[in-house]
Amino acid sequence: MAGHIQDRWYKTVPDPDGGKPQRVKTERHGHGSRYRARYVGPDGTERSKAFPDRRKREAELWLSQVEADMAGGHHHEPNAGRETFGRYAEKWLASQTTDPTTRESVVSQIKGHAIPYLGSRPLGSFKPEHVRAWLAELEQKVPASSYRRVIYNSVSSILNAAVDDGHLRRNPCHARSVRPPERGVGRVIPWSTERTFAVRAALPRQYQAALDLGAGCGLRQGEIFGLPEEEVRFDTGWVHVAQQVKLVGGRLVFAPPKRNKARDVPLPASVAAALKRHREDFPPVAVTLPWGRPDGRPVTKLLLFRSLDGSGAVRRTDFNDRVWKPALASAGVIEEREPDRRRYPAAREHGMHALRHFYASVLLDAGENVKALSHYLGHTDPGFTLRVYTHLMPSSDGRARRAVDALYGTAQDGPAAGSAANSHGPETAQGR
Repeated sequence: MAGHIQDRWYKTVPDPDGGKPQRVKTERHGHGSRYRARYVGPDGTERSKAFPDRRKREAELWLSQVEADMAGGHHHEPNAGRETFGRYAEKWLASQTTDPTTRESVVSQIKGHAIPYLGSRPLGSFKPEHVRAWLAELEQKVPASSYRRVIYNSVSSILNAAVDDGHLRRNPCHARSVRPPERGVGRVIPWSTERTFAVRAALPRQYQAALDLGAGCGLRQGEIFGLPEEEVRFDTGWVHVAQQVKLVGGRLVFAPPKRNKARDVPLPASVAAALKRHREDFPPVAVTLPWGRPDGRPVTKLLLFRSLDGSGAVRRTDFNDRVWKPALASAGVIEEREPDRRRYPAAREHGMHALRHFYASVLLDAGENVKALSHYLGHTDPGFTLRVYTHLMPSSDGRARRAVDALYGTAQDGPAAGSAANSHGPETAQGR
């Protein structure tokens, strides 16, 4: 057995007459826990755990389990679980090396929706029932199931790290009785052509070409506002997407596109013409921003779009509140702002991302393949593109009917219908 068990109520002392050693009561007799199970951990430090009177057998079993855990490489320090979720989560967040914007999002999730409910609980005390109770609270605060799932996954990642660091034995999020929030099940419903151009007409002239880049090239909002003039290749008919403008810590920075996926996107002639008119009416402006993070190296780009006051790059939050939502209201997409309110109604599903959905629907309807569309949209995995937009693809049964109808139509309308039917019909196909 690893270690030993100390009886703190009794001690063994030598017999003054040289006889058999005697057990005598200590000053602690009858007070506090009687037994102290002690062992030396893998790091060479002594560890211990106290047990009450009449629980010596329990202490022996505990030491046996410690020995088995150390032999199997699954040792769990008895005091490690005392650290609270809140303190550990703060340290976990500080250690993350992900993209600054992603990190800010995770910080917001944990500090806004996890620490207020779970922060004071010691890690070692976590049980599946605590996660289930938290998810029930979260459902009342966050209506969107997809976002609840994102928050849940972040909490589960923290608890996974706590298991790795020896603060608890297993992640309670993995228990079979814990049901993660459902994935978003809503299908993408692309805007109609009429709605898209109604919003375009409602935008100020200096931003109408921004809609064209979203609806006609599939660029993200940050990529549109970070697009330099030099990356629009009018001569070859391509747009090179290699950067975006985004907010990091409340400050604007230049950064690579999402997931560092630079790409080339076809430039339709109609969008090219709109960009040329825009460039003539609103000449590009030189903007200097740090690269990647607020303390990054300064980079200067000649941007096609500028802020409302013309002083620099477009700040997404300002644009959404002062330009985009008023245009949505004017086009009848969302309700007008009430006179006693400063802001327009929330319109998450009608953000500029809706233009990318419109772009995808147009290309799929025209027969573009998913792999090419995935590249144009800047998705890492064509499978993701397929999952999002599969319901917009023309049905296989519809394609089959059109293919056969076209074949028979050609055969029957030709000058020699009989011979055409024999040479191109089903019998010939089977014979081959």
